[in-house]
Amino acid sequence: MVTTSVPSPRPRGSSVLGADDGVPSPRPSRSGGRGGGSGRRVDPADRAQLERSPVSLRRVAGLFAAHRAALAAVVVLIVASSAVALATPFLVRLVIDDALPQQDLPLLGWAVAGMVGVAVVTAVLGVGQTWLSTTVGQAVMHELRTGVFSHLQRQPVGFFTRTRGGEVQSRLTNDIGGMQSVVTSTATSLAANATTVVGTAVAMGVLSWRLSLLSLVVVPPSVWLTRQVAVMRRSVTAARQRRLADLQTQVEEGLSVSGALLGRTLGTGPAQSARFRETSTDLVGLEVRSQLAGRWRWATMSVVFAAVPAAVYLAAGFPVTSGGMTIGTLVAFTGLQGALFRPLLGLLDAGVQITSSMALFSRIFEYLDLPVEVDDPARPVALDPARVRGEVRLEGVSFTYPAPDGGPGASPALSGVDLVVPAGGSLALVGATGSGKSTLASLVPRLQDPTAGRVLLDGVDVRDLRLATLSQVVGVVSQETYLLHTSVRENLRQARPDATDAEVEDAARRAQVHDLLAGLPDGYDTLVGARGHRFSGGERQRLAIARTLLRDPRVLVLDEATSALDTRTERAVQAALDEASRGRTTITVAHRLSTIRGADVVAVLDGGRVVEQGPPAQLLAAGGHYARLLEAAQDAPEVLPV
Repeated sequence: MVTTSVPSPRPRGSSVLGADDGVPSPRPSRSGGRGGGSGRRVDPADRAQLERSPVSLRRVAGLFAAHRAALAAVVVLIVASSAVALATPFLVRLVIDDALPQQDLPLLGWAVAGMVGVAVVTAVLGVGQTWLSTTVGQAVMHELRTGVFSHLQRQPVGFFTRTRGGEVQSRLTNDIGGMQSVVTSTATSLAANATTVVGTAVAMGVLSWRLSLLSLVVVPPSVWLTRQVAVMRRSVTAARQRRLADLQTQVEEGLSVSGALLGRTLGTGPAQSARFRETSTDLVGLEVRSQLAGRWRWATMSVVFAAVPAAVYLAAGFPVTSGGMTIGTLVAFTGLQGALFRPLLGLLDAGVQITSSMALFSRIFEYLDLPVEVDDPARPVALDPARVRGEVRLEGVSFTYPAPDGGPGASPALSGVDLVVPAGGSLALVGATGSGKSTLASLVPRLQDPTAGRVLLDGVDVRDLRLATLSQVVGVVSQETYLLHTSVRENLRQARPDATDAEVEDAARRAQVHDLLAGLPDGYDTLVGARGHRFSGGERQRLAIARTLLRDPRVLVLDEATSALDTRTERAVQAALDEASRGRTTITVAHRLSTIRGADVVAVLDGGRVVEQGPPAQLLAAGGHYARLLEAAQDAPEVLPV
């Protein structure tokens, strides 16, 4: 008997089968990578995600509506590739049964050429299918990625304070990145596997219906055994991935700038090293178990791949089951049966793959469905920033923060606030912690909208202005200064990308920081470092002020911009603020007395209400709330007790 093996007509849609012989998971970060393979079970997190946020197939299909022609071409290529590949076993039978025994060289040449031609055609079709499916996947991924990014940029600041930054990054990278796998791996593999299984089953029936019936008995137990071993490996791999995530977290926490500073100041370095060593030790054991489980997986499959053809060969030896088949038919049949095994395993995982893919869509749509609380108006009022006078008026303003669970909010942070800041004037907001100072200041640049009342700029409700226009008119300098990990020059140009070098340096001079920057080895091209740690707190504040000056807003909001600085640094920053405030309407959330003395009007807040307002000297003479704040600050005359 000739023991020629037949090349398996492998599905064109699953180009990577690797050690797991299944469809790659579309979300490797949560399911333990591709270690699950066939036999994977539905991730409980995926099921919970879909229960919390169901996804309709119509909405998912809508993402691919613009690519219908390309997707149809992918399906045609998959079917054509699988059909062409099925010709190989029949060509092998022709060679073994006719060409070789009869020494028919022309027939042998045509049969061999046909085998090479099948390989060439399937390879070309596979390349075309990969190109089309990847193009579609990348296009959909690009549209979703940019859509989610733009949508999240329009969310209020409160969204980012209650959402972990890592969660946002995960959805933008891992989840949307997994979208490509849905097209290039999951969908194409399911189509290819289904086509291959149907085509192979038909071809097997054509070759020998008797042996096909035998396969119905032999193949299912073999598939079940392989899946059981895969389930065992999945549990080990999941545990390994969890510990690997712990290790990555420890690296991020211990070796970041903030983590290194914390370790040095608290002396936690040895404890962090011990914890890292323990996690690494656990990973060693889990990695060994994972590799052994993978080896058992391969060993099981090797036994199955050897046992199934052996059973066919045995059945072919009995006249009852052989039906007088030829050697070529037998070899062709065993080759087809071997090709049936892997796509069949892939189809058995279809439910898991579909659930995982739908969970990806659910997580992405959750962000896309977030309401935009602060958005551009439908009919914006035209306002020329160059002609803005800068009068700010608050009429009956109230604000209540929403409850985290979506229920009724807490007590109002602001209630019935009425204030007027004339164009070019200055207002200082003072009061105890939690009195509503920062909340009130945040309404002017429209970081959030009042729940009642209006905030007017030159008589126009800020909600009627485009956000881009409002950001040109209202500048903000807060206590927390954020600098990008790029050069000083590029950080300052964030405010005005078209600014010349001379304009950048002029803004730095007015912010009292030019001499410092000019003295650096790389000058304005110096990298600021992660989150600006290259500079001190006062230097970062002055850089933020320079950035605001470069934008040249007509209204300036200073939200406790000097509260975290020492007295000497505060004086330097205050000088920069004085320069920044000159000729502008200024609203200051005050923490130090020095920021109040120059204000035209002081407003004292208590429990979200304005209990006093007027010139500082007048309020001091009245002996009310403002006077009591100053009296309480006698022991630390530069700092208010807030």
